[in-house]
Amino acid sequence: MPPMATIGDIGTGLRILVDADACPVKEEIYKVAFRHAVPVAIVSNSHFRVPAHPLVRQVVVDDGFDAADDWIAARVDSDALIVTTDILLADRGLKAGGTVIAPNGKPFTTASIGSAIATRAIMANLRAGIGQGGEQIGGPPPLCKSDRSQFLQVLDREIVRLGRQVRSTPS
Repeated sequence: MPPMATIGDIGTGLRILVDADACPVKEEIYKVAFRHAVPVAIVSNSHFRVPAHPLVRQVVVDDGFDAADDWIAARVDSDALIVTTDILLADRGLKAGGTVIAPNGKPFTTASIGSAIATRAIMANLRAGIGQGGEQIGGPPPLCKSDRSQFLQVLDREIVRLGRQVRSTPS
């Protein structure tokens, strides 16, 4: 079992912060991280299996509301890449200067986050009003093979871009 991370132990520099509880692309993240030698923090509310690898740190936070999001958001800067489906965490990450990617490979950007937040609010209102008549609104569709492929391509591209950015920044 890899060592448990402590606060701040993921370090600085290029790194991947994963909102891992519902992340369907952890294996893809490990593949890219190992290829580029980039550290990964797998942040969740519970323990699950992670690779025994020096680049991987499992961070288990308490089960408080948004505890994983808060841990991630506190460690974001321009060298951090966040993988999440959580739109509000994506917004926090972007505001802190990070790069944010959804598991389907779609990047969250400062130009797109406002409409994503608005859509989230509309869907929450719809879900709150439905259920009285037996109707249901589902969540996003499950990831397909092309989504995983798209995610791999985008993650690899962003790691390369961030790596260049980190190397070109004077110490």
